Formats: sequence, C-alpha cells, structure tokens
Amino acid sequence: MRHGYESPEEPVGLNPVFSRAGEATEFPRFTLPEGESLPDTAFQVVHDEAMLDGNARLNLATFVGTWMEDQAGRLYSEAVDKNIVDKDEYPQTAAIETRCWRMLAGLWNAPDPAKSIGTSTIGSSEACMLGGLALKRRWQQRRRAAGLSTEKPNLVMSAAVQVCWEKFCNYFEVEPRFVPISLDHKTLDGDGLDGYVDENTIGVVAIMGVTYTGMYEPVQAISDALDAIQKKTGLDIPIHVDGASGAMVAPFIQPDIVWDFRLERVASINTSGHKYGLVYPGIGWVVWREADLLPEELIFKVSYLGGSMPTFGINFSRPGAQVLLQYYQFLRLGFDGYTRVQSASRDVARYLADEVRALDRFDIWTDGSDIPVAAWQLKADHDEPWTLYDLSMRLRTRGWLVPAYPMPEALTDVTVQRAVVRNGLSRDLAGGLVDAIRTSVQELDQLKAPMPGPERVAFHH
Repeated sequence: MRHGYESPEEPVGLNPVFSRAGEATEFPRFTLPEGESLPDTAFQVVHDEAMLDGNARLNLATFVGTWMEDQAGRLYSEAVDKNIVDKDEYPQTAAIETRCWRMLAGLWNAPDPAKSIGTSTIGSSEACMLGGLALKRRWQQRRRAAGLSTEKPNLVMSAAVQVCWEKFCNYFEVEPRFVPISLDHKTLDGDGLDGYVDENTIGVVAIMGVTYTGMYEPVQAISDALDAIQKKTGLDIPIHVDGASGAMVAPFIQPDIVWDFRLERVASINTSGHKYGLVYPGIGWVVWREADLLPEELIFKVSYLGGSMPTFGINFSRPGAQVLLQYYQFLRLGFDGYTRVQSASRDVARYLADEVRALDRFDIWTDGSDIPVAAWQLKADHDEPWTLYDLSMRLRTRGWLVPAYPMPEALTDVTVQRAVVRNGLSRDLAGGLVDAIRTSVQELDQLKAPMPGPERVAFHH
C-alpha cells in the first residue's frame, strides 16, 4: 500500500495517527517507501522505535554523557545546522573552538598555551588517530633526516588499551607492541619498558583511565622509565596521553598527580568532551604542547567552502553544536563547578564500591579513587554456580546495564564487572542499583541452587 497524504477533504486532525487512511499499515524496514507519509506519522514511528532502547541514565556501561541542563538543550537545538569545518560561514564557532582547546592547554599545564595547537574531533577515537599520526610523521621526519629507514614503525602501549589504538595501528600500518598487565602490574607502569621500545618506536601511549577498570596509568613513572632508557641508549621517545576520561577528572580532583604537559616528554593529550567533559555525544579534543609538534604537512588548506582555511582531521563535515556545548559547560561550571561535579561522581563511585564490597561476594578492582568507576570480580573462593555474566543479565531485566567481560591478554581468566558513574547518576539512583545487585544475587543463589532430593520434597493436595 502506498503511504501517501490523505485528500485535502480528509479531517486528518481528528484521526488517531495510526488509523489514518493510508497510514494504518507497517512501513517497510529495509526498502525506501514508495510515497510520502505525514510528518506526525513519521515522527511517531521513529519515536516509538527509539523508545525500545534502554534508559540512558541507567546505562553504566558507557562513559559517554547522557545528561545536560535544559539551557544546553536549547543551545543544541539552535546550533544543529552548524558545520564546524566551514569556518568561513561559521567564524564565531571556529573562534570558540580555538578558545576551548586553549583552555584545555592551560588546564593541562602547557608551558605557554598560546604556543600550543589543538583541534576538536568527533570523539576520542579520532583524537587518538591524530595524535598517533603526528607521532608517526615526526618519527619519519627524524629518520629521513638521519638517512635511516622509515619502515616498521611501532607503538608501545598497555594490553588494556582502548580498541581505537588497535584501529590506529591497523589503519596506519604501525606495529602495536602490547605490554601485558598482571596482578602485580595492573597497568602499564614503566616496568620492563626497555624490552619493548627500540629505534622504530614512534611513541608510548599512557592511559589516564583504563577502559577495563578506570585505573590511571602512572604517566610520571612511564616518563621516568623512558628517561632512563634515553640515558642508556640515546632513544628519545615521546608520550601521548590518552586522557579520554581522566584528562577531565584529574585536574579537578587529583591536582597533585603529575601526568600532563608538566612532563616534558608528554607531546600530546586527548580527551573526550562527551565523557567527563560533560557534553552530549560527538565531541573530542587533542592538544599538542607546542605547535611544532604537529607536523605542518598534516594540515590541509581548503578553499571550496568560501575561503582558505586550515583543516586537520579524519572527518571533514561534522557538527559544530557540540563545540558550543563544550564552551557552554566551560563557562557554566568553571574550575570550581567541574571540581564539584567530578567530586560528586567520585563519591557515588566510592559509595557503590563500598556497598558491593559489603555484600562479601566480590573483590574490588577499583573503587572510584581514579576516574569515577567501580569494578569488581567474584571472590576467589566463590563456589556458587553463577557468574558475573549471569548477574549482568539479571540486572538488565531491572533496567540496569552493568557489563561483565574478561580482562585483556595474560589475565583473560579474570572476569570483572564495571560500573561507570557519570554526572546524572545520583546517590539515590546508585542506592537503587545496590538494591538491584543484592536482590539479583539472592535470586541467582536460589535459581542456581541444586534441586532438593525426593526425600525433602513435600506435596500438598
């Protein structure tokens, strides 16, 4: 049946949406409809399908922000048509983009933020790609200048690295060198690093907030290890800090941790504006300590949008609205506001970890002391016939998404469960999660318990 408009005489305003003539039927799922439908009908169909998704506020699997104030929502709706790459048409949005990464350069203690350089991206993954590309290109430039081969570049990182770095190495033909983690070395901490780096190493990635557990990698210890390697071998290897989450947490609630541009070896840092930068999905940032650390040959100048403008990014056209939302948050919260928000999230993560620990079924991996993440595993002497995967599925039936997954290489026999606490997960909501975990554990104990023997079964007539 064609999905066309009714005749002008049809009193469409009096008909329920799904009983209008020509509309009370199923839309095709995988082919373009033959005709048009009414705006209200198309809206309702899409709205109802989206309603089948989970509740974003109860999704503790993701680090991505799910809540902003109403004023941010209004600003978002006013700016949805802005294309950040079109700096000639939207010069003020471009100026605000520059203000944002300059603010980040200062927040991350760049020696002179005015001499830094940065850009917005679609998210941390693109930011990591750009940081990695700059590392590779600078390594190639040094090798060519010395008359050496530029074949077989490698990048050293933890085995617990986020998948975007595996993508970078695959897409841009760089050998990934993964340093295994262990119960003694739960993060990349500089131990044994000399066994992984060589003259072809373009850099070392340090993570401020490991995806698996939320733990910070000790960037200063990694830098010290590379200093010792340089003193011994002459290899001068830079660090890129993947601060997807922690770069917007540590400056506010752990200011004494030295992880950023205070370490001369740190060449670049990325973060997700849409994680603990507190913006809706679609914004990341990468900043280089000094402009000459970003090779000029990676920057393209285009004129076909109305003026000659520089562009550096894997994506071209992308939304500018999130840049404005980031600026809104910077103005709205300031340093003190971010400190309060991140402190509140940390307190909720600590509360959650304490309550899970008190159940006496779990060992805590991280308790929210780094980024606001709580992660736990079943106790070693756990002998009940259920797993964290069972618990995760049980919680899902109550609306909570709290994933369970194996740890990376060398610890794959360890399964952990992780809850990411974001702005919007209140102490009250976290209490609801604790109740759900407690009830789910009780139900699993009963469901997985052996059936009673015949002599213990009583039949009542």
